[in-house]
Amino acid sequence: MTRQDIHTLFAYDRWANRRTLQAASALSAEDFLRDLGGSFRSIRDTLVHIIGGEWLWLAYWKHPPDSAADLAYLRERRGVLFHPDAISDFAAVQAKWSEVEKEQIEFVDSLTDAMLEEKIPFRTTEAKLAHLMQHLANHSTYHRGQIALMLRQLHATPLATDFHEFLFESQHEAPSTHQ
Repeated sequence: MTRQDIHTLFAYDRWANRRTLQAASALSAEDFLRDLGGSFRSIRDTLVHIIGGEWLWLAYWKHPPDSAADLAYLRERRGVLFHPDAISDFAAVQAKWSEVEKEQIEFVDSLTDAMLEEKIPFRTTEAKLAHLMQHLANHSTYHRGQIALMLRQLHATPLATDFHEFLFESQHEAPSTHQ
């Protein structure tokens, strides 16, 4: 996976996250917090899980933990910073999202092809940074799908977040460099 591939993947991830947030913004405060019995109780809780995961992986990539204790501390910190009750409403979710997204863009922009090939500790082995970054994009996609279902349960309309929709939309928004 090249630097350009990662840029495309994370541009897609941001685009899809923004569309999911846009669909959730139409909900009443009550529906945003309604317990729908999913993996995470509410749309708010699921959004907080996604952004907490994006924050955790970003922190991990920047400074891979040297020990199990370091990893436990990182997870504990995520639990505090991204506890759903600490991010109580849509505005707070959106603000936290913007904060993490800005840091994520800076990180992705700093990557080189060589950095993406570097192996970093992962569980009892090592994994390429590029593969762990693919994992994050897949993780977020999975939970956006859960949110789409939750929106339908609330009789709201999710926005399409398919990769081909992103490619089509991106093609029409950016000026073409091809003649």
